[in-house]
Amino acid sequence: MSRLTSAVRRVWCLAGMMRSVSSQERTVCRVTRRGWLDLGIAVALTAASQAEIWTGDLHHVVAAALTTAAVTLGLAGRRRHPAVVGGLALTVLCLHQLVIGDVEHESAFAVLALVVATFSLGAYARSRTAMVVGAAGVLAFALIAVTKAKPIGDVTFVAVVLFAPWVAGLELHRRGRRVLQLEEQARDLGEQAEQRARAAVDEERARIARELHDVVAHAMSVIVVQAGAERHVLPAEAESTRAVLETIERTGRQGLGEMRRLLGMMRSDDTQLALAPQPSLTYLPDLCEQMTAAGLPVELDIAGNPVPLAPGVDVSAYRIVQEALTNALKHAGPARARVRVTYRDADIDIEIADDGRGAAAPPNGSGHGLVGMRERASVYGGELHTGNRAAGGYAVRVRLPMTSVLP
Repeated sequence: MSRLTSAVRRVWCLAGMMRSVSSQERTVCRVTRRGWLDLGIAVALTAASQAEIWTGDLHHVVAAALTTAAVTLGLAGRRRHPAVVGGLALTVLCLHQLVIGDVEHESAFAVLALVVATFSLGAYARSRTAMVVGAAGVLAFALIAVTKAKPIGDVTFVAVVLFAPWVAGLELHRRGRRVLQLEEQARDLGEQAEQRARAAVDEERARIARELHDVVAHAMSVIVVQAGAERHVLPAEAESTRAVLETIERTGRQGLGEMRRLLGMMRSDDTQLALAPQPSLTYLPDLCEQMTAAGLPVELDIAGNPVPLAPGVDVSAYRIVQEALTNALKHAGPARARVRVTYRDADIDIEIADDGRGAAAPPNGSGHGLVGMRERASVYGGELHTGNRAAGGYAVRVRLPMTSVLP
């Protein structure tokens, strides 16, 4: 039943009555259509050439009819077996020159069939096969022409009419292979770009995790210290509370030890990050001075009432500003930048803008720096917008909540 359904779908596809077919079925339909087209060409040329041969006054009518039919009917497989069809056509051409007579005295439709066959040989056969078969045909035809002392004009005419399509087919085949190579290269480059983007996301997520480990480790340290301090000042009769605090302290120390071991593994190749102070927006003035000294003058503007942020949000905000300024320093050219931090009731808005050359990529491009910034914003439910400014330059705008938000 499934085979019958598939056959019906293909018939409908061939008739142009059905569009919702799979890519595999479309390929089959396309190949089948070409097969029907080639069959139609073969039948039409066979009928026309046979009619011309049998109604004309050609010599060796039977031999001419049989050999011509072999060439014209063979055109039905000119795409699937181009070397066989082309070789047969060139063989018939040489036999006609030796036995039957000159090409110019044959059926016009037979000559057209020879043209189609030699073109198919160059266009659809493998390059080496097409070259070998075509060169052998050219050599055989030339030897026959010399043997029979053909006029140079007649030989040139036949060579142009029959062998120029073969050369054109070879060139078309070469260009088709080049197009396929370029498409394959483009596909490989796209896959490599996707792999680099995924690697950048993984690297940035690992970096975020390393920094958040600092935040969590600090919070656990505070819990352990306060639990221990409170346990020592409890009165003797609060034995149950003392036991609970002791459990909290012991469990906290164990968890803190495991986190430190994990953090050591994650930072085994990141010594600078391990020794650096915890990033924070309080260090923005120092960051702006560093960028100014590096060649990008930066103006810092803080609006609203600065309040302490959740540690993870504070780290991510600082890193986003740092990455945006680094990108401006690398790509903006001679430019100036401005960092504006606006504290609101529930969130914080940060804009990093420069007056440089802008970005050649689309406004919301997917460079590795932007990937990292988007990852940091999305971790805390924030929003990031990037793009070229109407007045020139590039801008990065991010909104982050004041406190960490669970997904």
